Amino acid sequence: FHLHYGDLTDASNLTRILQEVQPDEVYNLGAMSHVAVSFESPEYTADVDAMGTLRLLEAIRFLGLEKKTRFYQASTSELYGLVQEIPQKETTPFYPRSPYAVAKLYAYWITVNYRESYGIYACNGILFNHESPRRGETFVTRKITRAIANIAQGLESCLYLGNMDSLRDWGHAKDYV
Repeated sequence: FHLHYGDLTDASNLTRILQEVQPDEVYNLGAMSHVAVSFESPEYTADVDAMGTLRLLEAIRFLGLEKKTRFYQASTSELYGLVQEIPQKETTPFYPRSPYAVAKLYAYWITVNYRESYGIYACNGILFNHESPRRGETFVTRKITRAIANIAQGLESCLYLGNMDSLRDWGHAKDYV
């Protein structure tokens, strides 16, 4: 297969790629996914996560690929935000609590809207935290593993963590993708 450079903030680039490739499937796994950073860059987060999803769906529609191309939107457990029930299920209400979660909620609903309005085969998957060696070093699991390695090498003596009351489900990227 061949990789193409794409930018979720550039509609003409996305349309050109989809026109050239004529894909059977599109998996939108792209996002600005760091919750804390989304508070620092809410407009960028919305542009990439919310509008980027719209740009992909609109490119599929504009190119007449509604019947050919299946679209998968990677959503997030952050949609649930202030959790109303444990465990969450398909009927659990959304309660987003960050610019990231709000942008992903837009992406979720615009995917539903394009499926219902234009007949595009478009679906959402609500993913919980998943780890891999590519996980960014600003995320908690990488902070922990980096601190442990530094402690083992005598470079640090303590592991510092933030909110110890936070609860999360974790999986591995190979189990998700």
